[in-house]
Amino acid sequence: MTNRVPFDGLIDLGEVHWNLSVPVLYEHCVKRGEGQVCQDGPLLVMTGQYTGRSPKDKYFVRNAATANKVWWSDDNQPITRAVYDRLEAKVRAFLHGRDVYVQDCYVGADPKYRVPLRVISQKACHSIFARHMFINETDRRKLSTFQPEYTVIAVPDLKAVPELDEMRTEVSVAINTERRTLLVAGSGYGGEIKKSVFTLMNYLLPQRNILSMHCSANVGEAGDTAIFFGLSGTGKTTLSSDPERHLIGDDEHGWSDDGVFNLEAGCYAKVINLSAKAEPQIWQATHRFGAMLENVAVNQRTRKIDMSDPRYTVNTRAMYPIEFIPGSVHSGMGDHPKNIVMLTCDAFGVLPPIAKLDSAQAMYHFISGYTAKVAGTERGITEPQATFSTCFGAPFMSLHPTVYSKLLGAKIAKHKSVCWLINTGWTGGPDGIGHRMQIAHTRAMVSAALSGKLDAVGYDVDPTFGMLVPRSCPDVPQELLTPRNTWKNKRAYDDKSRELAHSFNKNFERFASQASKRTRMAGPKI
Repeated sequence: MTNRVPFDGLIDLGEVHWNLSVPVLYEHCVKRGEGQVCQDGPLLVMTGQYTGRSPKDKYFVRNAATANKVWWSDDNQPITRAVYDRLEAKVRAFLHGRDVYVQDCYVGADPKYRVPLRVISQKACHSIFARHMFINETDRRKLSTFQPEYTVIAVPDLKAVPELDEMRTEVSVAINTERRTLLVAGSGYGGEIKKSVFTLMNYLLPQRNILSMHCSANVGEAGDTAIFFGLSGTGKTTLSSDPERHLIGDDEHGWSDDGVFNLEAGCYAKVINLSAKAEPQIWQATHRFGAMLENVAVNQRTRKIDMSDPRYTVNTRAMYPIEFIPGSVHSGMGDHPKNIVMLTCDAFGVLPPIAKLDSAQAMYHFISGYTAKVAGTERGITEPQATFSTCFGAPFMSLHPTVYSKLLGAKIAKHKSVCWLINTGWTGGPDGIGHRMQIAHTRAMVSAALSGKLDAVGYDVDPTFGMLVPRSCPDVPQELLTPRNTWKNKRAYDDKSRELAHSFNKNFERFASQASKRTRMAGPKI
């Protein structure tokens, strides 16, 4: 198969490695110095300078199709076809004579809506990444004639020259819907591949009346599907990997007229301070042959990994096939969600740990996408800061946020989904005074909500945010449910609550003109 051209214009390559298995790719990674095998079997790779995404370095080619559709912003910057063509020419020249790795796969578990994808990578480790994260074609006959609709070309060692290439930095992620290509250059962080594809799907799926979502999903024994929206660090992966339920997917999904389907075939979990006791399923999945770790510390003598060591980054990652999670849903598909959970990590300690939202409040919080950054997560942050990421994934939303919010609202109304807000952040005060919610308590609240145990309890209305707060919840201390009661200084709580409410209202001003009156009125009252 080495005589096949993996992409138009890629000629005079070195050896082309087609659809190698994970064990073979392990060997290539070790031989090429890309990674090392650690105790218990995972492969560890280091991504170099970039240990996270470069969200401001993502570009769409502006053309007749994208000009009036793409939500042009710092996260979706326009470039001309000429700029893109120069970048693609540099990619072709860079790969001249080099070995490449090819994986043919699909994005989307539902055969009705999946997109055939080819991932061409300079590094063997990124071929493992593609094999884990996307859906494999196992039929060798089909692989021999596989025709991708879109192609990703990942060349981390090719750095852009901003002054010459008209790029912001040396990193460039460029999407060309006419050429049907995604170029990922200048960064070795695997998440750039994953999120560029998700950005593409966020462009394609809503045009087919399918809601693309940055969420995890699982299903109970009774067939009840739940989806979990949330930004990084809010517990989306942790809470959806529930031993009592079956995981559909941990990060990206579509919601069609037929139900929910996973866009991926694997998990890309943040693993800093991962605990075998608190997160046993993820721990087991990351400590075995086949898993691949990014930027995790390791003892070079024993090859034992240390999940608690942030020496390279706090954004340590692990990727593994979803079947590494016991009981995961093989089809990657589920029914229409009975419950929708919106996760936030409120470092101010203001929001209740669990609350029920009406449909208007659900739309308000979906558009807001609130969480908080804490001291130490980014340079210059010395105290908690509110941050809002529309649709719980603004950097990946290709279209205007109201496109996704209207789709969500229509689906909630049609399928009568129950919506919850879960705060996995602080209680008893802000970061530095209070403490983080215990995972065991959060799991108990989520379990009670999904099982219907909160249907018959009494509720109080939060005076500022208007949401319904349960008065009791099994296996959760009652005083924890009302955040004001956990603060020693009640006046300080009131002040911080008003401060956060102001932040919500100010952020929502950007969308108020295009939101319905009910949604606008669902915000906090000061």
